Amino acid sequence: MMALVIAGRELRTLFLSPLAWSILGVIQIILGYMFLAQLDYYMMLQARIAGMEDAPGVTDLITVPLFGNAGVILLLVTPLLTMRLISEERRNRTLSLLFTAPVSMTEIILGKYFGVFGFLLIMVAMIALMPLSLLVGGGLDMGKLAACIMALILLLAGFASVGLYMSALASQPTIAAISTFGALLLLWIIDWTGNSTGGVLEYLSLLRHYESLLKGLVSTTDLVYFLLFTLTFLVLSVHRLDNDRLQK
Repeated sequence: MMALVIAGRELRTLFLSPLAWSILGVIQIILGYMFLAQLDYYMMLQARIAGMEDAPGVTDLITVPLFGNAGVILLLVTPLLTMRLISEERRNRTLSLLFTAPVSMTEIILGKYFGVFGFLLIMVAMIALMPLSLLVGGGLDMGKLAACIMALILLLAGFASVGLYMSALASQPTIAAISTFGALLLLWIIDWTGNSTGGVLEYLSLLRHYESLLKGLVSTTDLVYFLLFTLTFLVLSVHRLDNDRLQK
C-alpha cells in the first residue's frame, strides 16, 4: 500500500531532522522533571493518606497528572511536527510531483498522517515508561494506566489530523503551525465560557473528553468523539488536496 510507503518516508524524514530529536529530548526532560516532582509530592503525602479510606494511590497522584501535563505540552509541540507535511511541498513547488504520481489523494493524506502519528506514538511509549518504572518498587492500577495511554493516543491522533489539515490549507509551514496551535487551543478551552451556552460546547471540548478518559471512565461517547474528530479532519484534508489537484 502506497500510504505505508509515504508514511515510512515521512517518519525517516522526521528522524533526519534535528527538530524532531530536539523535541523528543526536551519533552522527556520536562515531563521527567514533572514526574519526579509528582513522585516527591506523593512521598510527602504518603504518611498522611496511609490511614484514609479510599485513599488515592500512586496511579491517581502520579500517573494521571503526568498524562494531563503531557496533553498540554504536546498541544504546543504537535504543530511543529505537522506544519511541514503539505505546506512545505507547496512552498517547494513539489506538490505537483505528488499529483502526477500513481497514488490517490487519500493515500497521500494517510501516508503523511501515519508518518507523523508514528512519531507521536514513539513519544507516547517513552512517556509511558515513566509510570511503568514505578512497578519496580510498588504496584500500579494497570487498568487506569491503560486508559491514560489510550487517552493520550486518541488525543494525539486528533492533534495530528488538525495539524495535517492546517498544513494542507497553508502556503507556509510557519502559518500552518500558528493556525494549528490556534485551532487546538480553541478546541481545548471552548467550554470555558461556562454552562450558560448549553452542552454543545462541552461536547466539542477536547479537554473534557480527555479528562474523562484520564479518570479511567472509558465511555463510548468519548471514543466516538475522538474517532469522528480525527476522521473529519482527515476527510477535509483529502478534499483540500483534491481541490488543489483539480486547479493544477
